[in-house]
Amino acid sequence: MNPIEIIDRYYSQGALRDLLLAHSGAVAGKALSIIDRKGLTGIDRDFVYEAAMLHDIGIFHCDAPDIYCDGSLPYICHGVEGRLILESEGLPRHALVCEHHTGSGLTTGEIISQNLPLPHRDMLPTTPEERLICYADKFFSKSADHPTAEKSLDRVRSSMARFNPEVLERFEALHAEFEG
Repeated sequence: MNPIEIIDRYYSQGALRDLLLAHSGAVAGKALSIIDRKGLTGIDRDFVYEAAMLHDIGIFHCDAPDIYCDGSLPYICHGVEGRLILESEGLPRHALVCEHHTGSGLTTGEIISQNLPLPHRDMLPTTPEERLICYADKFFSKSADHPTAEKSLDRVRSSMARFNPEVLERFEALHAEFEG
């Protein structure tokens, strides 16, 4: 499966496609380098590349003009939208990566307590591949100016901590799994 062919079905040439490819490529690169550096076995390397390239495919449905997205949904919905897209493409495993990568995952309780416009279900990365992509994604923003600039660990921790202690705790577990 070629993830670029799938992206091309939903994104025409332009700034948004370029940004998506740059960000997703950086995430894929970090995830693959962790696999190689840590000698991780039992992780599907090809799947990690494909799913990392597709994890943000749903952003075009969202209202985020700073990153060229002119959809109508709140940005928090991009993972669920990505899941719907990839399920329609016959890629249910890849679809779950989309839904499970937001923050360090989301619990049903967080969705309800924060009144997020998301289905009331846990959206936590569960497989090693989901956890790895979720972790790698935290180091790259989709800033139009610097989509491939890697954030420092301290900056990522600070970003996770501003949500709630559980989000940071889940990130720390990911960090221990992949960098510890």
